[in-house]
Amino acid sequence: MLKLKDMPPSPRQALYDIALCFVFFTRLPLPVVDFRDRSLAAAIWAAPVAGLAVALIGALVYAIGTWLGLASGPAAALALAATLLATGCMHEDGLSDVADGFGGGKTREKKLEIMRDSRIGAYGACALGLSLLIRWSVLSEFASPAQVLAALIAAHAGSRGLVGAFMHLLPPARSDGLSVDAGTVSAETAIAGAVLGAVVLLTLGFGGAVAALILHGLLFAAFRVLCRSQIGGQTGDTVGALQQFGEIAILLVASVHLS
Repeated sequence: MLKLKDMPPSPRQALYDIALCFVFFTRLPLPVVDFRDRSLAAAIWAAPVAGLAVALIGALVYAIGTWLGLASGPAAALALAATLLATGCMHEDGLSDVADGFGGGKTREKKLEIMRDSRIGAYGACALGLSLLIRWSVLSEFASPAQVLAALIAAHAGSRGLVGAFMHLLPPARSDGLSVDAGTVSAETAIAGAVLGAVVLLTLGFGGAVAALILHGLLFAAFRVLCRSQIGGQTGDTVGALQQFGEIAILLVASVHLS
């Protein structure tokens, strides 16, 4: 088994950070690597790279579907299903938990309790349904696999660019849980992830990239304020919800600038 401490820093260290994000953010099979000497917080800048892999999987499935003669609607549904399988629906799980907790809890403690409950409620079900519907409707409107590829790259990689910044700017809302186990994200790591996420938005063209940056940034700021007021910080579920909001926002921008 390879051990991280045996490897020299950069660029090999960067490859290990990417591998760690692949392990955490996807269900893709990877060689066994010992990550005990590297925290997720330190590697979180590479989250957009994991998103890129998810996007390529979805785009490939869409391209195969249309090559086999499927209409854009079914091909888009299969592409969306492929991205869900690639991530294990971890971000969708976060979105539904946040919707249930924020919508159904009256106190901070109750909200956090509901978010930890594995059962899904009405708020969570509606949030998931709307997320899937919006994403499918956007993908089904594109005229070519190339447009779907550009949109998915921007949405999946770009939406993960601000994950580190979110974890850096908000303290964990609990004394235990995923966000605590991940560690503290430094400002440098948060900036690196944000820059990487911003660069991939150029697949939408310059105008589309600027529009996506503005909309994504506004959603980020609003959701940060909401999380602070609702639960006093961030959890793994809120990070997942943030990714979903970003993915949806960027896809909507793509529907305007790529169609």
